[in-house]
Amino acid sequence: MLFNQKVRLTVGFATLLITGFASSYLYTQSKTKQLAQQNPIRDNLPLTTQQISLVSNIQNTLNENISKQNTSSSQRELAQAPKAYSVIDEAQKPKFRVNSSQVFSSGKLPTTKVNFNQADLLATLSNTRKYFQDYGSLDPDVQRTGVLGAQGVTVEDILKTLDFMIAVLQEDIANRRTTRLQDPNFINSNFRVIKWSAYNPQKSQQERLRITKYAVFTHPGSRKKTSTFNIPIYSLKDDLAASKFYTRYTKQDVLSGIYEPGGREYGKVEPLAYLTRKGLEEALMEGTILINFPDGSKAYFNVDRNNEIAYVRGLAATAQKRYWYFREVDAIKGYGYKIDAKISIKPGVTFAGDVLNIGLGKIIVLEYNKGGRKNLKMGIIADTGGAFLPNLHQLDFLAGIFKNNKDFGQHIQELPDYAQAYILVKK
Repeated sequence: MLFNQKVRLTVGFATLLITGFASSYLYTQSKTKQLAQQNPIRDNLPLTTQQISLVSNIQNTLNENISKQNTSSSQRELAQAPKAYSVIDEAQKPKFRVNSSQVFSSGKLPTTKVNFNQADLLATLSNTRKYFQDYGSLDPDVQRTGVLGAQGVTVEDILKTLDFMIAVLQEDIANRRTTRLQDPNFINSNFRVIKWSAYNPQKSQQERLRITKYAVFTHPGSRKKTSTFNIPIYSLKDDLAASKFYTRYTKQDVLSGIYEPGGREYGKVEPLAYLTRKGLEEALMEGTILINFPDGSKAYFNVDRNNEIAYVRGLAATAQKRYWYFREVDAIKGYGYKIDAKISIKPGVTFAGDVLNIGLGKIIVLEYNKGGRKNLKMGIIADTGGAFLPNLHQLDFLAGIFKNNKDFGQHIQELPDYAQAYILVKK
């Protein structure tokens, strides 16, 4: 502002001087013309050398100041212009660039009660917060600010959001009352509500997020190979896995029997259980499976490490070359940089999403219409998958534990295929 005032004063002063000299010059010229008519031998009288020099200096100074002002203005505009964010894939390689303003903008929740199970959300929030506490320094992926970084959202902001929500839920549950987090007015007052518009390079017209659903399926299985249950799920042996020998083989290679007696890699992995081929494909797709054994026992198995072959969107499950190795676990597991660090998650409050570019621990509220009524559903990004790296236009909702696809299909009929999404950040 001071700079602009100086320029205006300089311009004004210069204008007065130039006008004055011009008037003087015109007056002189007029007089000269009269004298010339009276005495044709006399030449016209020009401006003096001093006058010409002064006007020239003022004009040069004026031009320099205007040039500086234009340069300064251009620099300010450049600094204020939104910076493009490079969206990365699972291998940390850039795939495309996008401005944060194309994805996120300021929003507000409508005045409809927010739906979620209080105890399940509290458990999943707490487990996600503990992951940051225990493994944040070991997992650089969760320290990325991602696309939201351009909106001023830091990892510290996400931790403060989790801490606040955990404290509110604990207090409300202890007092046996409906939590304040289900009140949209409380949320609008205490959180930045950031509207998430889908950004899909392949479908530029998509505005709302696509909401897919995943589940944990219960399947019959066996600890030993039988005629019915003849497809193994394997666990890598820690002392051999460091060589990454398993990255040389596709799913089809594994199913051909390379780890079975007589196979070229026999002894390098351990069979955990045996399923049908359908059970295997569902376990690979969903990431977690609950197996019921003939003796009445049951156990969860979760994906551990993959062969580092990318998942191909649109390719049939049986044709995918990506293959996962499993571990037996004590609960449904979500995101984690290694199997022993994975977050225990609950259905109904968990989303799988792009943790590299959107971020782990982001609180999500979906807005959608069902049966002519507006609905709001809250959850947290605490899981991921190959289909979400990168992905700025989709979330996968953990719907529950089901016996079969029929039960699963009936349940998800009440859930939206597309929804307006919001991210909450504590003010």
